[in-house]
Amino acid sequence: MSKKNEFINMKNNNIKKSSPWSWVPTLYFAQGIPYFLVNMVPVVVFKDMGVNNADIARYTSLLYLPWIFKMLWSPFVDTNSTKRNWVLGTQLVIVALFLAFGFALQLPNFFLACMVILGLIAFTSATHDVAADGFYMISLTEEHQSSFAGIRSTFYRVSNFFCNSFIVWFAGYLIQHSYSPDKAWTFAYNFAAILFALVFLYHRFILPKPASESLNSATIADTNIERPSAKEAFISFFKQPGIIAVVLFILTFRMGEAFLIKLAVPFFKDAREIGGLGFSTEDVGVIYAFGVTAIIVGGILGGLIVAKYGLKKLIWYMALIINIPTIVYSILAFIRPESISATVPLLAIEQFSYGFGYTALMIYMMQISKGQYKTTYFAIATGISALGMMIPGFFSGELQMTIANLFPGMGYQYFFLITVVLGIPGIITLLFVPLEGKKAQ
Repeated sequence: MSKKNEFINMKNNNIKKSSPWSWVPTLYFAQGIPYFLVNMVPVVVFKDMGVNNADIARYTSLLYLPWIFKMLWSPFVDTNSTKRNWVLGTQLVIVALFLAFGFALQLPNFFLACMVILGLIAFTSATHDVAADGFYMISLTEEHQSSFAGIRSTFYRVSNFFCNSFIVWFAGYLIQHSYSPDKAWTFAYNFAAILFALVFLYHRFILPKPASESLNSATIADTNIERPSAKEAFISFFKQPGIIAVVLFILTFRMGEAFLIKLAVPFFKDAREIGGLGFSTEDVGVIYAFGVTAIIVGGILGGLIVAKYGLKKLIWYMALIINIPTIVYSILAFIRPESISATVPLLAIEQFSYGFGYTALMIYMMQISKGQYKTTYFAIATGISALGMMIPGFFSGELQMTIANLFPGMGYQYFFLITVVLGIPGIITLLFVPLEGKKAQ
């Protein structure tokens, strides 16, 4: 038997001994927690700590950078140590950084210290993503990779619920019960650190050890299994037909949402006299509990419908649906409901629409990620998508504050109307984007 066949048999024998149900859900739950505690929850944290909207939007948007550039160091992760070790190592580092973030909130110059630590979490989390996705592919057969795609997506969204609902509610509850914002959020991130430490310990004993990772590099070289070439993958990605339209589509598909997302929480929390809704942090946690549930349902339903009818038939509808959130926030800004019960239904519509529409972009990026470098292609595509979120977010706070200065009391109303218009370019790019006629697999 050749070394290559021996390698494949060792891998297949290892796969049979491990149940994906024991680790896929927790791995992708763990993948989502640092992402949301870096890119979403700090908006609430800094709002509670008195940071202005422009600085919140500008600097937290920069935290997307590691996810944009993660493809640059993905070959290093792939060729050094094992992906299992990378997963466990990055999880342990993230635990320490969550604790450090809580400590930084107590410092006089908390904002700078917190941004540095969030940057470190972002880099570590992006590295964890590379290792986790690679581990998923080498630990599962192709059949299991397909059948567990929905499971990994669902549990990633469950982590969204945990962060944007429970963690925010928990901190808000402490603030409502006389804790200062810095102490409340320290306890919240400490709680997240404890949970993440438990996940790390669970993975330490449960994650399988694929046979492919037990072979040394010399043996792998003998099997003629090629290592990824970052340069070749990068060049070949941008040689695909219609790549300019593809890149513009990925960049602009969520443009309206990208401008909106950093100002959503400030809008909920700002005083009513300046155009906000005047809700507490605890209220925001409750509101997002319903919203995140809706986004999970929307994402699952979007995937099922695309699987049945194909992306080409549905993408125009989904491109329109993903822009419903900007319309919903415009409505909220003008009617300004005073109660949670009046806000929740509209936010549920907004979140459902985003979850449903975003599925189109995710499936499209999978469809263009094929061949020898499909993992790197997907990393490049998601990096472009993250860039499409970062740039608008960077300028959104300044735009909203400028509008508020020009039109006192109407800053949010006019800002959200502008986000509706900014959703149009992503729809127009569909006229030029190559689409597959077959159904999504």
